Amino acid sequence: MGKGPTQEDRVLAEIRSRGFINCMTAYNLGITQLGTRIFNLKRMGYRFKKDRQKGLNRHGKPTHWDNYMLDEDDQQSLF
Repeated sequence: MGKGPTQEDRVLAEIRSRGFINCMTAYNLGITQLGTRIFNLKRMGYRFKKDRQKGLNRHGKPTHWDNYMLDEDDQQSLF
């Protein structure tokens, strides 16, 4: 039985598809530790930037999250 894509592969695929990934989209992909995946990808040489978003959670309380995107230089080399 062959190995499927790693969680890091799935993070990169999501960024290629949507332009960003955040903890909610990662969770929907079965990735519960997005920060660890981003850390691993950084160790592999990828560079990221993040955009802090603010909004309300499902209970109407203020919250924030980060959208992670590849740095422009890295993003160009992936397409």
